[in-house]
Amino acid sequence: MKTYTIIGGINGTGKSSLTGVLKAETQELGTIIDVDKLNIVHGGVIEGGKAAVRLINECLQSGSTFTQETTLSGRKTAATAKQARDAGYHVRLYYVGLDTAEESVKRIRNRVQKGGHDIPTSDVLRRFSTRFADILAVLPYCDEAVFYDNENGFMVAATYQNGELVRIADPLPLWVTELERELTKG
Repeated sequence: MKTYTIIGGINGTGKSSLTGVLKAETQELGTIIDVDKLNIVHGGVIEGGKAAVRLINECLQSGSTFTQETTLSGRKTAATAKQARDAGYHVRLYYVGLDTAEESVKRIRNRVQKGGHDIPTSDVLRRFSTRFADILAVLPYCDEAVFYDNENGFMVAATYQNGELVRIADPLPLWVTELERELTKG
């Protein structure tokens, strides 16, 4: 079965680490598209986003299984999920969350100190404030969704099945409780 896997979360939540964990557990991820690893400077312009879009389109055209790491910000991921679903893909979302934007910023600073890439704090704060709307934009196209809390290692906190959030963790992390509230508004 061809599958489109979305590994989502705002910057600093652990998307790449979760990808590594999942890669060790399953062979079902196909081509892994991580814009941070595709960042190529060409003529002074970073072109990682263009490379990612090109790879996604190639996978969709060939019917290949693929995985995309994304913050879910913007409309592209929801459009890709719809396109994949319409093309007969099984679409799944693995979302990684934290309770505070400050924790994400702290983790990004730690990553930078170790030689990793930086993200402006303003981008993190903006993405944190829209994270639930971004999740809600992609969920209608997902056949399954798993929500991981990464406060102290990846813990499955909830799943999304048949239009409702299914609680796994007890107690639920604050961010999952807030997500549940947003889901019931709609």
